[in-house]
Amino acid sequence: MKNSTIYYIPYKFRKIENLHILLWLMKDICWALNFKYPALIMIIPTLMVAVIITYQTRKIISELIHNLAIDFWITANCTWMVGEFFHLEENLIGPYGLRQLSIIPFSIGLLILAYYYLYLIHKKDFQETVKQQTEFLLEEIKVTENK
Repeated sequence: MKNSTIYYIPYKFRKIENLHILLWLMKDICWALNFKYPALIMIIPTLMVAVIITYQTRKIISELIHNLAIDFWITANCTWMVGEFFHLEENLIGPYGLRQLSIIPFSIGLLILAYYYLYLIHKKDFQETVKQQTEFLLEEIKVTENK
């Protein structure tokens, strides 16, 4: 194994990420079962937790970028869901409905990831920068937990 670097995610971040998975699955199951109002209600905590995760990871560029892409993915997913529930799939704006308009946030997320994978990770010392950002954040968390 050439690269034996271990990647750490602080436990408090992992807990909220696991909660986020639960909320997202609940929203999508409600959507799949056509439970309109529970699914619509689940948009709020699902998006809120996604934004909180993005904010928490803002100091580690690789995490920030991926979490921003997830924020846009969930936004697109919710847009599509609302379009289906309220039959806004076609002719909302010309020939387009909300499903087609969900391509906008999907594309923004894809562009963010393209920037990361096509440019950032190829920069000299990028991995070292991410390692330093992670170590700094872990130290910061340790200091605040000891107060």
